[in-house]
Amino acid sequence: MIHAMTEAGGRQGRRRCTLLCLMLLCWCTIALAQVRNRISVSFSNEKATTALKRVEKLSGLKIQYNYDDVNFRVTLKADNQAPVAVVNRLISGHGLHADRKDDYIVIMRTANIPHDKNIGDGKHLVGIVMDESGEPIIGAVIRDRANGVGTVTDADGKFSIDAKSDRIVLNVSSIGMKDNQWRGNRDDYAVVVLEDNAQELDNVVITGYQQLDRRNLTSSVTSVKMSDIDRPGMSSLDKMLQGRIPDLVVSNASGEINAVPKIRIRGTSTLIGDREPLWVVDGIIVSNPVNLSASVLNDPDYVNRIGNAISGINPQDIDRIDVLKDASATALYGTRAANGVIVITTKKGREGKPIISYNYTGTYRRRPRYSDRKIDLMDSKERTAVSRDMVGMHYKYPSSMVLVGYEDAIDKYYSGQYSWQQFQDAVNADETRNTDWFKLLCRDAVSSDHSVNISGGSDKFRYYASVGYTNDEDVIKSNYNNRITSATNLDFNLSQKFALSLQLSSYHGRKRYDKVNAIDYAYNTSRVIPAYNDDGTYYYYKGTATQGAYNYNILNELDNSYNKQKDNGFKSTFNLKYTAYDWLYFNAIASFSTANTTQEGWYGEKSYYAANERQSEYGVTPDQPSMSKMPFGGELSENNTDMTAWTMRLQGNMNKYFGANLQHNINLAVGVEASSTHYTGNSYTQRGYYSDRGKKFVTSIPNTYTSYLTWLSTNMPTIVDTRTNLLSAYGTLSYSYKTLFTLNANTRYDGSNKFGDRSNEKILPVWSVSGLANVLDITNWHPKWIDNLTWKISYGGQGNMLDGQTPVLTITKGALDTHYNEMTSTVANFANPNLKWEQTHSFNTGLEMSFFHNRLMTEVEYYHKMTVDAFMNKTISDINGFTSYVVNSGKILNKGYNFSITATPVQTKNWNWLLSASLSKIINRMETTPGGDTYKISDYLDGTALVNGQAIGTFYSYRFIGLNPLNGGPLFDDWQDRANELVGLDNYETAMRVLSLSGRRDPDITGSISSSLTYKNWRLGIFLDYAAGNKIRLFKLYGQNGGNSDPGQIYPQYNLNRAVLNRWKKPGDELYTNIPAIMSSDAPGYYQYSQHWSNGSNYQGVAIANDAWTMYDYSDLRVVSADYLRIASISLTYELPANALRQLHLERLAMTLTGNNLYTFCNSKLKGQTPTQSGFAEVQLSDTPYFTLGVNIQF
Repeated sequence: MIHAMTEAGGRQGRRRCTLLCLMLLCWCTIALAQVRNRISVSFSNEKATTALKRVEKLSGLKIQYNYDDVNFRVTLKADNQAPVAVVNRLISGHGLHADRKDDYIVIMRTANIPHDKNIGDGKHLVGIVMDESGEPIIGAVIRDRANGVGTVTDADGKFSIDAKSDRIVLNVSSIGMKDNQWRGNRDDYAVVVLEDNAQELDNVVITGYQQLDRRNLTSSVTSVKMSDIDRPGMSSLDKMLQGRIPDLVVSNASGEINAVPKIRIRGTSTLIGDREPLWVVDGIIVSNPVNLSASVLNDPDYVNRIGNAISGINPQDIDRIDVLKDASATALYGTRAANGVIVITTKKGREGKPIISYNYTGTYRRRPRYSDRKIDLMDSKERTAVSRDMVGMHYKYPSSMVLVGYEDAIDKYYSGQYSWQQFQDAVNADETRNTDWFKLLCRDAVSSDHSVNISGGSDKFRYYASVGYTNDEDVIKSNYNNRITSATNLDFNLSQKFALSLQLSSYHGRKRYDKVNAIDYAYNTSRVIPAYNDDGTYYYYKGTATQGAYNYNILNELDNSYNKQKDNGFKSTFNLKYTAYDWLYFNAIASFSTANTTQEGWYGEKSYYAANERQSEYGVTPDQPSMSKMPFGGELSENNTDMTAWTMRLQGNMNKYFGANLQHNINLAVGVEASSTHYTGNSYTQRGYYSDRGKKFVTSIPNTYTSYLTWLSTNMPTIVDTRTNLLSAYGTLSYSYKTLFTLNANTRYDGSNKFGDRSNEKILPVWSVSGLANVLDITNWHPKWIDNLTWKISYGGQGNMLDGQTPVLTITKGALDTHYNEMTSTVANFANPNLKWEQTHSFNTGLEMSFFHNRLMTEVEYYHKMTVDAFMNKTISDINGFTSYVVNSGKILNKGYNFSITATPVQTKNWNWLLSASLSKIINRMETTPGGDTYKISDYLDGTALVNGQAIGTFYSYRFIGLNPLNGGPLFDDWQDRANELVGLDNYETAMRVLSLSGRRDPDITGSISSSLTYKNWRLGIFLDYAAGNKIRLFKLYGQNGGNSDPGQIYPQYNLNRAVLNRWKKPGDELYTNIPAIMSSDAPGYYQYSQHWSNGSNYQGVAIANDAWTMYDYSDLRVVSADYLRIASISLTYELPANALRQLHLERLAMTLTGNNLYTFCNSKLKGQTPTQSGFAEVQLSDTPYFTLGVNIQF
């Protein structure tokens, strides 16, 4: 028993000891906390901002204030005082007061703090909502969900809400800010701080007319931050969008730095109209500097080096991009938005001290090399071996051949100019020459980009200003793009009611691009040909011209020709905002822009082009002066275009919450807009120009040069003067109930001078209706693992009208006709009174989901677009003076879906891994049969013909069935045995019988995969893009000399693809190869291939082809898949740590190394060609690898 009592007493003693230790530990913890929350500081005539930063560092608290409020100096000594007490002493006497809330100390003007916090005898809780800089937030939504009451903040950020309990929990939200929660008592003064939501961009959508809360967004919009898609080394935004936006396809006809890509959003919605999306910058539609026709822009092989609407914008000045895709999103832009809208928002000023940011990007671009995987051309030894085989088979060369290489050596040997030894020496030299045309015509280019900006301001005035310089050097020698940009964005808070924004931007650019396609020349010219003689002078060979042959050297051509361009642009926008109430404001916007583009082309008198026009070599008088079209000097052409545009807009905006619990919300915007775009320009071509003699023209040309005088009499300058005026009214209305659902309706009416004197009859309303439902809140289903489940749906109608169409006959006044001695007039446009709007009806639906505290986010969408009354060209008899006119007879279907996913598999203190992927499927189909003779057979081969039931851009090929076992010639299923069945058929019917469907030129599946892995101050980024579903034609094997004469013949001056080494040489080879034999024009059966049977006089149907060699190059055998997966970029970034930045007095220092276009996985049959290089036209530069070093410094 004594033992038991002793044991019990021991347990009690241990409990007392434990309890005493715990109490001592708590006391120590409290004491330590009190010590940590007390600081000692000393300042002598120090800037207040510097002193506050010191307090932040010592206390571990975050201090929020308005920069202008603390623009003074302080002297203070404080020992062992609470941080909030120190701050209040620092700001004493300046009309400021500091309060602590959790981990914040908030400095406010005393005018913002009510003297009586118990308003209405404790029936209300009052407070203020502000951002991190201490600026009040207007229109923030305050909700007390427990008691079912709510309100919004006023123009000063203040609020008052019914206090229905002693303890209150407030949920506070505002567009663009992170939601926050406040807890306290009814007698407290609630100070709520909202942090910027820059890392959650999806909460805000900018449409150009409105800034919307994405949680209430009913339309299809993809938003990205510029910092997330920025590709160093690219000087224009449009190229950066490739693979970044679901449903947006970017295609590049060339990899040159001056080439502008083509962009399609959700397929092709028009047949002969402009297919490019609408560009909007800070709410204002911007136009192309040069008004290129839709037929030119829609040509899949056209390389636009002139530029587009955003060519003058520095990507460093862009803050974000919003891509509007469905009718609900684009309706407010009216008839111009049928192809989608890309909204660019530029950077604005920020409150706080001035921050200067400098960005530098150095770029190294690697030129093409013959050793590259994407190039598969013969070297000198292989090309000489082919020539030796041809001579050995007694090949009859074409009459227009050029004697070079082996053919030149054997000719001189046979003619006695060479001995056998000289012949052997010449052939040995040819076999080892391997002229590196890529090295001669291209370079490893080094480019640089510099940008400096400054931003800062106060609650009364904020500013952002930047200057940028881009020096882009292309891998093609002499090609460059130099650009200087400037931008200024100013925001003034004139009073509590009025605010003014002023945006100014300008650019000046110079670019050069060759008249001669250097890349095509390097691909197709024999490496046996030298570029220089032994003495270092240019080596010339005879190029074939229209009359005779003249000296040709590609380096001489580049020395004596160019295309140069100068661009200048300026844009200004004024936006005056009047806030009548915290829920109602008005905007008056005025914008003016101007651009000037000057294009200059030159051929010098030493060029091959000049020799051809002169009909003699340089320095030689033409034998027949009457045949010379340019007897002296060179040729100068110039094209000047001026674009002037203005926009005026008046808009009213209402965003009001009402109801006892603020459960209802109305968001309304109505406005009127007037705009005008005016293009003026002139172009001319003059001959007899000497650029090296003071830029003078020759005078007093003798009358013996009759061809020149004839050219001169018909060579008249061209003047362009076109204007488009637009007057519009629009409106958008949204209603939201709690967080359950949102309904939206949009409409716009456009009136334009495009429609002539019957424009009132041609007004078409553009409209849309849409809705959004929060599935979780509606069903009251809130599992812990799912954060958001939103369903949206929309439907709407849009329209489009072509330029140059009129309901009445229009006549253009002409000049004096000297033959009749009378003024002339010509028909400009025939009357087309029955032409209607091209209309597109769009349906869109989608789901947005997020899981596991937003660690996994997905979105899926489906859309269906049908264009009816689409414009098409109808062929008519040319007896009317025109060969076609426009009718409403087309029907186009575009439908598809997209899926995107973003995941954060790892998120710790030091590690963060972000993964994202997207996939888009586009189904495009023509649902109208064009006129039977609208397109030629060649149009079906090139993919420019429209075919019922097929996608726009679908191309066809000849059916290859093998090689002739007797002579190795190519054979086709070309209906020769059924020729009588083709008689009487039109072009379309003939093509559908004799050609086989190959595929579409544009991909129908696109997407990307990206990864961003961050460890402390290091970040590794990987970006892959892919495309699938399209086909590509391989480069031509036998299409030398452009197919103009001597079909299938091999010319010594041209190089050959290595595939020709595996050609048919003897009977039986057809079992192992499908490469046709090289066939001499005097070989038995040659003319069976050189002239197609459908060109014979006995056949009365549509001609199918010219020759078998062209058919081979355009056969289904030469079509392969263009699917690819590309390592678009890999980047590594290092951010200097905060302690090092403080020592250097910097705000930020980051360095980034990036490799771009590193590798492309594609079809193995594409050896010698990339999947983006078209085999339909000249060979263009592919996407070359390039590497960048980027540095960002902020101070």
